[in-house]
Amino acid sequence: MKAPWGLWLLIAAAACTKKDGDSADAKKNAADSTAAEAAASNVALPVVGQTVRQGDLILSVVTTGQVRSDGVALLKSETTGPIAAVLVRPGQSVKQGQVLVTVDPRELDLAVTRAQADLEDAKLRLLDNIVPDSIVSGKAVTGDRLRSAEIRAGLDKARASLDEAKLRRERASITAPFDGVIDEVKVAVGERLAQGQDIARVVDLKNIRVEASVLEHDLPFIKIGGDAIITSAAMPDEPLRGKVAAILPLVDSATRAGRAVIRATGNGKLRPGMYADVRLEATRLPNRTIVPASAVIERDGRPLVFVVKGGRAQWVYIFPGRTNGLETEVLADSATGQIPVMKGDTVLVEGHLTLTHDAPVRLVAKQERGNQ
Repeated sequence: MKAPWGLWLLIAAAACTKKDGDSADAKKNAADSTAAEAAASNVALPVVGQTVRQGDLILSVVTTGQVRSDGVALLKSETTGPIAAVLVRPGQSVKQGQVLVTVDPRELDLAVTRAQADLEDAKLRLLDNIVPDSIVSGKAVTGDRLRSAEIRAGLDKARASLDEAKLRRERASITAPFDGVIDEVKVAVGERLAQGQDIARVVDLKNIRVEASVLEHDLPFIKIGGDAIITSAAMPDEPLRGKVAAILPLVDSATRAGRAVIRATGNGKLRPGMYADVRLEATRLPNRTIVPASAVIERDGRPLVFVVKGGRAQWVYIFPGRTNGLETEVLADSATGQIPVMKGDTVLVEGHLTLTHDAPVRLVAKQERGNQ
């Protein structure tokens, strides 16, 4: 028996309704998947940024030099006697006036006592020489006669001997002549110290200088008082700033180079004897908009920098000017007269080489990015 025509219509309508529901669910699932993919693509990449600055761009002469200290003192004994104590060891930091080595003072005390006794004997001899004359003449001996009597009595010699004995006793304690670090100790407790014997070497690591070689064609650009940046293999990420203190007069005829002396305050890592790279100020371009040189990259042959705005890296085309290898000036657009970056903008210097425009980023410290 056939179903009524109306029943067939109801069955067909129900089937269509189910099909439409399945289609809607599929569309919803697809939309959710697309949203998830979009969310995944918005992961903020860790990058390192630096600030655009306004100031002077220093064009430089790059060279090398050897580090030296303004204070390397080999201490020698100025007294004699058995060593009672050695109070320092190699590598130890010391302050000016700090006691390094002490000598048993008993022999020195005896020497002072003997010298004092000799002075008293000289005074008695002087009295023996002048009292008889005073009694005979009824007048005190003065002037040249008194001076002659003092010399005959040995008064001057006795006074000098006493002063010398006291000085040697004062020097029974050997002290540091300046702040520094002990390089070596050459004596030990119980050893008998001789006059002029080597005791210890102290090195000043704070007041350092670098004697840098400068080719003769670069010498005219170097000025006394100019800035200098010092780096070395021992501290590649910790440059020291110094000043050109002197330009020495002689030029080596073989190397055709002169020498510039740079003075700086050491940080303890730059040590005498090391070789260092030196960047010397040659020309100063005032009031420039400056970005780190590492921030400038090219896309399709055009230079640009990535500027962080609202958590996203946006590339900005620039017109780079002169550079010293560390920093680059940004010139104004010839069409608009505007400089595309401003003082205070953050430009990326690491993690930006493969970024796309408007990519989400997260600024981190350099060390943090290196650990990821």
